[in-house]
Amino acid sequence: MDKPHFFVGIDLAAASFTSAIGSMQERWQIGVRPARFANDLDGFPQYLHWLQTQGVRPDNSIVCMEATGVYGEVLAHFLLANGYRLAIEPPLKVKRAFKPEGHKSDPVDSEQISEYAYRFWDELSLWAPRQELLEQIRTLLTAREQFVGEKSGHQHALRALQRKAVRTAVAESLHEKAITQLKGHIRELEEEIRRLIDQDPHFRQLVALLVTIPGVGLLLAAHLLVILQTAPQPCSPKSLAAFIGICPYEASSGSSIQHTPTSRHYGPPALRKLLFLAALSISTHNLQFRTYFLRKVQEGKPKQLVINNLANKLLKVIVAVVRSKTAFIPNYHSVNPGRLKMTLTNS
Repeated sequence: MDKPHFFVGIDLAAASFTSAIGSMQERWQIGVRPARFANDLDGFPQYLHWLQTQGVRPDNSIVCMEATGVYGEVLAHFLLANGYRLAIEPPLKVKRAFKPEGHKSDPVDSEQISEYAYRFWDELSLWAPRQELLEQIRTLLTAREQFVGEKSGHQHALRALQRKAVRTAVAESLHEKAITQLKGHIRELEEEIRRLIDQDPHFRQLVALLVTIPGVGLLLAAHLLVILQTAPQPCSPKSLAAFIGICPYEASSGSSIQHTPTSRHYGPPALRKLLFLAALSISTHNLQFRTYFLRKVQEGKPKQLVINNLANKLLKVIVAVVRSKTAFIPNYHSVNPGRLKMTLTNS
């Protein structure tokens, strides 16, 4: 990507957004004062006209905004449809690029995002929308997690009411009805996820391969499908573990700071939870993984650490299955080429 002449920063809000334009003449500078526009379909053409008035074209600029969920989704599609290059960066990454001092306002934030794009332009990844089918599957998975959380809340409340000395039948009945209704919604969402996956032959084949792996069911496979289809290729188990938040990192400095390596727990919590449950399952029901689990526990390793190791092992198997496009082989053993050659020579 050639270095652009203009660096456009956008600070998003629900009802409006503020944009600043920076450029490099003799030195870095903000060319015009930040301007505010309505964050809707009426404000987008006005914003496009403002950019063109300032000489900002798709071929001489790059637009940068923070990842703020649905607030910038429609604007991102609008800019992409008009040919502009767009980068969507994590808010924490942008924040850490500047000193924690000075004013905090929408114009200041838009200027900082513009400067961030200028300083790190060679590290920016251009944004591209997910396939419509993948976006629908992701939305359904998110809705399912919300319903599961609500169901758990009603179940906890119902158990608490049932243990009270003074029972209230109406409250208990309403909680039971809500639980039954939510279970029906969850089943309906899972059926729709399965239907959408079956629509695409590639997705159907990929999920069919993933569910052959011990501990991997439809939900975990669907989450992995969304991640693997949007991750940079080729995707390694280490980078995938770091993204999910199960990759332990060393934390030591000098002789006084010697912490136990731990993961940062960033990344998608739903996928991390499902992977943890899958690791728990194979530690109990799969002979090969259970043997590893018991051996490590006998060596004095904490159970939580061993479960995290199993989750990382599962990721290695998942990536291997996806790369090879081959179903999981339960009794597979890798062969050392040197030993195999020696055996053939001796025979």
